[in-house]
Amino acid sequence: MDRKKVKDYMTYDVVTVNAHGTVRDVIETIKRTHHDGFPVVEDSKEVVGYISARDLLFAHPATPVEQVMSRHLIVADPEMSVNDAARVIFRSGIQKLPVVNENNELIGIMSNADVIRSQIEHVSPEKVFKFIETLKKLYGIEPTLKRGSVPINDLLPTQSKIYEDELEGRMYEIKKGLAEPLIVVRRPGRWILVDGHHRAIAAKRLGIKNLDAYIIEVRENIELGMERTAKTLNLKTLDDIKVLDYARHPLVALTHRLVRHG
Repeated sequence: MDRKKVKDYMTYDVVTVNAHGTVRDVIETIKRTHHDGFPVVEDSKEVVGYISARDLLFAHPATPVEQVMSRHLIVADPEMSVNDAARVIFRSGIQKLPVVNENNELIGIMSNADVIRSQIEHVSPEKVFKFIETLKKLYGIEPTLKRGSVPINDLLPTQSKIYEDELEGRMYEIKKGLAEPLIVVRRPGRWILVDGHHRAIAAKRLGIKNLDAYIIEVRENIELGMERTAKTLNLKTLDDIKVLDYARHPLVALTHRLVRHG
């Protein structure tokens, strides 16, 4: 986690409020965005404060933002490790950490949700190399590896179901340019999706034609075990994958049982 940087997981498209605005402006921004807090900036994008919904309690709508915002700023540097950012968020009790450059200009925001997301379904090169080693042992072949773009609509899925809640998260990541690469096997006449089914479906829903991927090249024209699995599951395209409702996710079902019987 120390090798993961804030700049790799922060949200770049940040909603802000102007220091010269009013409480009424902040209330309207909350209504429009459904966010509960915003960095306060001067016209130059310099961060001068932070304002949250609780700062608006008992404040008249015409009150200037400068009078109610918090001037005690806790910020992050883009080169800070996610681990350090998580410590700051946890120990300070805040939910969002503005990310600024050396001129104190806002360039992003790191939330507790971004910290959690950085730890879920992270595709590492080690995972790819382990899969390559497995292919070598099973089939006696020498696959090669490259990084590139793959056509979403041509992918053969090897997983029969995904979950709606995770799909929404992957759509968010893709929109923000934060999605992890897929893992794909390319052999003669076929693109086989090994890892990243939620990301692939998310891209398809967003109308995206290609995604970044680790591409494992297999020159031999042999049928892999995962292809036989796909055939058994009657999987031919991404459209054959079932998207299950959030409430049916096994993790959610488990926590619900714990709540009922606790």
